[in-house]
Amino acid sequence: MRLIFIYGPPASGKLTVATELAKLTGFKLFHNHVSIQFVQSIFEFGTKTFWRLTNKYRQEMLEEATKEGIDTIFTFVYSKGEDDKFVKRVLKMVRSNGGRVCFVRLYCDRNELARRVKSGQRKRMGKISTKKMLSDLFRRYNLDLEIPFHRSLSIDTTNRAPRNAAKSIARHYGLSSRLD
Repeated sequence: MRLIFIYGPPASGKLTVATELAKLTGFKLFHNHVSIQFVQSIFEFGTKTFWRLTNKYRQEMLEEATKEGIDTIFTFVYSKGEDDKFVKRVLKMVRSNGGRVCFVRLYCDRNELARRVKSGQRKRMGKISTKKMLSDLFRRYNLDLEIPFHRSLSIDTTNRAPRNAAKSIARHYGLSSRLD
């Protein structure tokens, strides 16, 4: 099992690139917001119970995919320090089941993030959808940093087409793909 762990700040293109990568490789896509929306249907966003359940369901889904040998792409907003325990647990769990984790960090110019974050689709999906919300997140969390304990492929998505970024990921990690 291979887990492609795509992370980066809001509006950096994680879901868009992951969708293109899934088309190229046939990997299953586990979008981070699926777990958030599931738990948020009952528990208030940001509460202790909300985060405990969100992380529990994410980890269980990834663990079962690993055990079943299902190649998976997972999207995630990583904050240095805040998320290190979760990322280390996922890495350990995948490896202990014979899988491999391939980290991909997407980043983007802040002005472009501010432009992208306003899209109607983001709002409909319950994502960060205002420049103020984005700025507040960057003030509170370290969202621009690479995961420090494992190498990542870093891709600047400021002016890069999502399909092009997906092809770079597939090539870099030697994923069987339907490259054009």
